[in-house]
Amino acid sequence: MGERSMNRQQESAYAGWLRYAPVTDTKLAEAYRSWGSELAVPGPLTEVLQAAAAELTEGFRSMLGRRPVRRSEATQPQAILLGVRGQSAEIDQALSGKAAVPAPDGYVIRTVAAEGCRRIVVAGESDKGALYAAFHLLRLMQNGETLEELDIAEAPANGLRMMNQWDNMDGSIERGYAGKSIFYADHEMVKDTFRVRDYARLLASVGINAISINNVNVHHYETMLISEKYLPDVARIAGVFRAFGIVTYLSINYASPIQLGGLATADPLDEEVKAWWQEKAEAIYRHIPDFGGFLVKADSEFRPGPFTYGRDHADGANVLADALQPYGGIVIWRCFVYDCLQDWRDRKTDRARAAYDHFTPLDGRFRDNVILQIKNGPMDFQVREPVSPLFGALPNTNQVLELQVTQEYTGQQKHVCFLVPQWKEVLEFDTYARGEGSTVAEIASGKLFGRRLGGIAAVSNIGDDLNWTGHILAQANLYGYGRLTWNPGLSSEQIVQEWVSMTFGCDPQLVSAISRILLDSWEVYESYTAPLGVGWMVNPNHHYGPNVDGYEYSKWGTYHFADLRGIGVDRTVQSGTGYTAQYQAPNAGMYESLETCPDELLLFFHHVPYTHKLQSGKTVIQHIYDTHFEGAARAEQFVSDWSALEGRIETDRFSQVLARLQDQADHAKEWRDQINTYFFRKSGIADERGREIY
Repeated sequence: MGERSMNRQQESAYAGWLRYAPVTDTKLAEAYRSWGSELAVPGPLTEVLQAAAAELTEGFRSMLGRRPVRRSEATQPQAILLGVRGQSAEIDQALSGKAAVPAPDGYVIRTVAAEGCRRIVVAGESDKGALYAAFHLLRLMQNGETLEELDIAEAPANGLRMMNQWDNMDGSIERGYAGKSIFYADHEMVKDTFRVRDYARLLASVGINAISINNVNVHHYETMLISEKYLPDVARIAGVFRAFGIVTYLSINYASPIQLGGLATADPLDEEVKAWWQEKAEAIYRHIPDFGGFLVKADSEFRPGPFTYGRDHADGANVLADALQPYGGIVIWRCFVYDCLQDWRDRKTDRARAAYDHFTPLDGRFRDNVILQIKNGPMDFQVREPVSPLFGALPNTNQVLELQVTQEYTGQQKHVCFLVPQWKEVLEFDTYARGEGSTVAEIASGKLFGRRLGGIAAVSNIGDDLNWTGHILAQANLYGYGRLTWNPGLSSEQIVQEWVSMTFGCDPQLVSAISRILLDSWEVYESYTAPLGVGWMVNPNHHYGPNVDGYEYSKWGTYHFADLRGIGVDRTVQSGTGYTAQYQAPNAGMYESLETCPDELLLFFHHVPYTHKLQSGKTVIQHIYDTHFEGAARAEQFVSDWSALEGRIETDRFSQVLARLQDQADHAKEWRDQINTYFFRKSGIADERGREIY
């Protein structure tokens, strides 16, 4: 069955938070209808403005059963006015009000009155801003807000708000947990782009403005996406995203001059290589005039890069930046670079140090159209790790924060794990790079150091599953990522309330129960998996399920060093790898000291005895036992909490989530028993509460 022949219940899963369910409150519906009889769009109309008008029309039809009449000028006593600066005096006045928004993507939504008529002005400084304003108005309606006295002015905190697709052209998705690619099948781009368009709508509705459409690990076929064979297809996909204000990027293979161009080298300082990239850029922009640029993973996990030629990352990025610069393109260069052939016997080499050690000596050497993409933590998207010390260490370099929406290490969309609280901790972390208040949010946006380019990027969690994300509750991570990237000041609670109301309806019992599950889920997942920031206790390669020693003797530099006496990685200056020195004071001192290191990160920074007392007063070993028993019990409670909603949610969606939560509860017990048993056998110390450990 194709998505375009769905029944009503399937449509709800597919629509996500853009269901536009009928408004059931009679008074509210009547008030909305009084505004929705007419939609005035002065024009001229760009593709993006057409998308905004279509969204408002469809939203009103779906929620109220009536399409607004669309005209170029308003004629009714009450109407909605959609447009951009310069299209009408009313729009210009609204945009120039007391809370003007000069940012290109900024917008206003204002209720105004003049000459006996009332208007809701939905206007942007650009057509993108107008589109975001349209989605915001519909979001207010989905959440049951009044439209009578609106005075909203918003602009995004981040210039670049990006999704990274890890899709391969055979249709697979690296770290994908929701089916196959919506972009590729059998080494070709899909012909029917209806799902790409619907994905673009979802992204635009939360303010995403950029996307890279292929895996950063660029293999044979994906290397050819910048060739004449595939560029027409890339241009076709770019056109779909363009209509929703989203700019398209490609991940590239650094060895392309060799593999595509037949050159003997990809040395970034070689003149033939420079010329090849310049010719390639010209060809790309001929097909896609608004092409965003390149996303690059180089010299990492066996990917080719400038190290092969004795060059550094600045050399490697700058040759690409020079080729893209005449067209306004940018290079996004990933900082996920480390020694992935480490000897597990070596206690001094530290993967956590690698990105800082590689990139801080190069600060100021990158071109102005290069952005370094830095993972939120120094390792790899663990359920708990410290913020990367690179944030605050590169005052002369553009940078973006990289997050992972797909739940590689956090349950793979089989377990519910709402990640917005984790991301907020990262964004609010104070680096002290320029004194107190030097948060990651201020650095990533470019504001702290006055950088022109900045923002946030994240690895997508969607596939061709009917509901996009495998687990319906995992849609909340995609929604939450977009909302937080637009405005890092939003609370986790507000984001959850919005998403639940838009996705399931405004029933107070339903909103309360689902919100509670989501807001508790990160803490619950952490409690029954890896303790106290140590991470990596998963099965190698696929990263799902418990395996305490899965990476302990591997080449990847991911160790916990548990023995019969204690556990943890000594990263102190005094006796360990010296990693703590990469932080600014007072963070460096906080992490260095056993007395001040936060409990939740203790084992990331220190090797301690099992009997070491945490700030909570518990010993490390008792903390491990208690959290794993409690986590499994709380996962089981999720099943009960969801079961109580039966009859309030359509059967298909209710059953899908219930099945996932039941699987999570069972798997949490497996985590509990394997982790507790491992450490009981390792330490020989019994649970002081006498619970069953094997």
